[in-house]
Amino acid sequence: MKLAKFYARVINLGAAIDPRVKKNTRVFADTAILYGSADTEVKKILAGIDIEASELLLADRLREKEGLDLVLAHHPEGRAWAALSQVMQLQVDLLKGLGVQEKTAQRMLDERMREVERRVLPSNHMRSVDVARLLDLPFMCAHTPADNHVYDYLKRLFSKEKPHLVKDVIGLLLGIPEYQLAVKENAGPRVITGNPKRPAGKICLEMTGGTEGPKEAYDKLYKSGVRTLVCMHLSEEHFKKVKEVNLNVVIAGHISSDNLGLNLLLDNLEQEEEFEVIGCSGFRRIKHKK
Repeated sequence: MKLAKFYARVINLGAAIDPRVKKNTRVFADTAILYGSADTEVKKILAGIDIEASELLLADRLREKEGLDLVLAHHPEGRAWAALSQVMQLQVDLLKGLGVQEKTAQRMLDERMREVERRVLPSNHMRSVDVARLLDLPFMCAHTPADNHVYDYLKRLFSKEKPHLVKDVIGLLLGIPEYQLAVKENAGPRVITGNPKRPAGKICLEMTGGTEGPKEAYDKLYKSGVRTLVCMHLSEEHFKKVKEVNLNVVIAGHISSDNLGLNLLLDNLEQEEEFEVIGCSGFRRIKHKK
């Protein structure tokens, strides 16, 4: 498969399950071909959650020893990292779907997007891309399309199984291979505030949308009936706010959730053509049965 087609399919697969009401195909700003020719034939991939200089040097060594066509990162690098705040707009639809008024959601997101933009702005964001260029190594990242996959997967799972208690949410997560592996690596799902024996109530999934949303939203979510937050990670500032609001919080796991999303994306990509995938930087290739 040509790299241009590989990229287009990543975008289309991410758009097909995008949680926004309007599901027209969109270009996700945090997903990009960072370096390499669009005509590159992709058969063998080195995939990792974070790809920086060290992983690119590893990729170059692997290419020398056994051949390699593409390095695929989950987290954005280069211009995709610099544009991270742009993908956060989809969180408006997520909040609206949970009962928060659209104008309120948009106002909170606007400020949070500016905050993330300010945080990203000073970073030396082209470092890894420069390494790929000097090594002449095709390099791509796929962020929100993969995160959309984990969001869609867990949403359908919870809708089907309807977990009654918070501990039932943990039980469902532990039925998924990526989270089982995370337990063995001391990073499994856990309740960080609230009580496992509490009713789960309405669940808010924070699995896509670039990064954490506005912490001011938690109070609005509680008033709209949300009682449990299931997310990849939670900053200390967000944790303090969610504790004030008295929501149950389940941390599913950051790298394990990213693994799930990237694996599901690769599963869908391989419906058309199979690839040889080598995992690195926290990524383990696990194929899910259809």
